[in-house]
Amino acid sequence: METSLHQQLKLHYAGEGDEIEVRLGDYIIDVVSGTELIEIQCASLSAIRDKIRDLLASHPVRVVKPLAGRKYLVRKKARGNKILSSRFSPVRETWIDLFEELVHFVTVFPHEQLTLEVALVELEEHRVPVKRRGWRKKDYRTTDRLLKGVMETKQLRTAFDLWELLPAQPEGQFTTSEIAEAASVPRWTAQKIAYCLRETGCIRLVGKRGKALLYELNEATVQPKEKSRKSRKQDAA
Repeated sequence: METSLHQQLKLHYAGEGDEIEVRLGDYIIDVVSGTELIEIQCASLSAIRDKIRDLLASHPVRVVKPLAGRKYLVRKKARGNKILSSRFSPVRETWIDLFEELVHFVTVFPHEQLTLEVALVELEEHRVPVKRRGWRKKDYRTTDRLLKGVMETKQLRTAFDLWELLPAQPEGQFTTSEIAEAASVPRWTAQKIAYCLRETGCIRLVGKRGKALLYELNEATVQPKEKSRKSRKQDAA
């Protein structure tokens, strides 16, 4: 079932004269803006991987991936609309959370016709209680998610754009331990980051440090502006 969040984001990204929910061959496109096709993907990026690959053969495509930068939780009765409780969630997604999804999308991104737009959004999530089945199961079911606002967006087009998502980057040669320390994330998250960076060509494997794989930035992915900045720093030194 389409959530209110998905519907609202379509309206948010549709400009004057744009078309919404347009059939193109075997696919329904969320927004058609001139020659650009815009797909809003609130669920896993893996679900639209093949669709996007097909569309890129003939059109420029922008995939919008929302992340919950702030979430307001509203708990309601299973029947009726009575609110039982409401609060802000202590969990806030950041740009780094994109890598959780990107591990399933690196066979498509980057592409010369693809823009991956990450949107930090504030949303309201409605939940109803359900009987827990198993200790790992949730005791609620999400019934809807609503957009309260778009806080910030980033557009990614190259492998190096992924590198710049990190709040700090390891220097020289590094392992996933250095990525974890630089980005202030657990080691298992750093391993996913390394996988995405390696598969997109942003970093390359250069050997091992003990049992850990050793990487370095692939200079071929560095954008001209970044090379220029490095050159200015060296000249100043």
